[in-house]
Amino acid sequence: MEDNIFQLQYALDTFYFLVCGALVMWMAAGFAMLEAGLVRSKNTTEILLKNVALFAVSCTMYMICGYMIMYGGDWFLSSITGDGVTGAEEPATYAPSADFYFQVVFVATAMSIVSGSVAERMKLWAFLAFAVVMTGFIYPMEGSWTWGGNAVFGMYTLGDLGFSDFAGSGIVHMAGAAAALAGVILLGARKGKYGPNGQVNAIPGANLPLATLGTFILWMGWFGFNGGSVLATASVESANSVAIVFMNTNAAAAGGLIAALVVAKVMFGKADLTMALNGALAGLVAITAEPSTPTALQATLFGGLGGVLVVFSIVFLDKLKIDDPVGAISVHGVVGLLGLLLVPVTNDGSSFSGQLIGAATIFTWVFVTSFIVWFVLKMLIGIRVSEEEEYEGVDLAECGMEAYPEFANQ
Repeated sequence: MEDNIFQLQYALDTFYFLVCGALVMWMAAGFAMLEAGLVRSKNTTEILLKNVALFAVSCTMYMICGYMIMYGGDWFLSSITGDGVTGAEEPATYAPSADFYFQVVFVATAMSIVSGSVAERMKLWAFLAFAVVMTGFIYPMEGSWTWGGNAVFGMYTLGDLGFSDFAGSGIVHMAGAAAALAGVILLGARKGKYGPNGQVNAIPGANLPLATLGTFILWMGWFGFNGGSVLATASVESANSVAIVFMNTNAAAAGGLIAALVVAKVMFGKADLTMALNGALAGLVAITAEPSTPTALQATLFGGLGGVLVVFSIVFLDKLKIDDPVGAISVHGVVGLLGLLLVPVTNDGSSFSGQLIGAATIFTWVFVTSFIVWFVLKMLIGIRVSEEEEYEGVDLAECGMEAYPEFANQ
């Protein structure tokens, strides 16, 4: 009888893990649509290619070495020998392969954040070269210090210091934003974005319906992102936890969108769709660090704080001439930090000092290592297309095709 119960629990938890992983994988489509909608039409093909290619690179590099660095399981060796994962302790109630699959789509999410920030002026192959290092080494290292439970450079364990990040506000989102920031600093702004007298020139995206669709896809995929991080659903306790996480994830997104929409109306005098979309995403990022302990009202307020912060952050980064076409650094980086700092409000197992130390560790590691990799790539092959190629669009320069050829030729 007990064996039958265990087998049922094992099957249900494994199935739940896989479905949530598929939802997170679907977030790759959300990033692709969001970014394709917020860039100019002449850069659409390349941004789509970057998103689909980075997903493939992420999956491959995490299998080869990323998972081993982060958790100790050698999936590359097991794929050759067929003996299953080696070196890692198998989960008690779900298949090890399900755990690997769930983790690998998180890696791709972190890399997807980088794509939009460097859009419209970065060389495709330089971006993919960075993706190899980011997903194969930089992300797995900081992941090993957090979710992997290893000591940072052999000195201390972040968990012992009171650091907690339920589903990755810092480990995934802030890490991706840190890598993006390093790249944007070395890359420079798009031509015409900033005037000689410090004015900021708007460069509208080509397809706001597509950007809105991308946001809805990300909103839906986030239920797998946060809900799957419960790691189980086949008991009363875990099922209740999953339900709370889903409820709070949705509430935070709603709060973030409403807050960003209101703030944008007050600041700009108009209802800004792009700010509303980023507000929803900011609410999702803010709740990701701890969606299991707040009440629904608290989750809404936390998401609202993220929505307010993201509007001010986007405006502030523009004043610093940090050109981020989709606002990813603000959404995932600045609000990712906010999410970490909100954890102790409802989770007494964490501390503000522990959250600050963890955030500083993640940001410093990812930013410094990413800056070095971007700089090496800049010296070796260059990371920015020529001014002429940027003017004609990276679709033709990098891919040799346009996303909307009939429209362009009319």
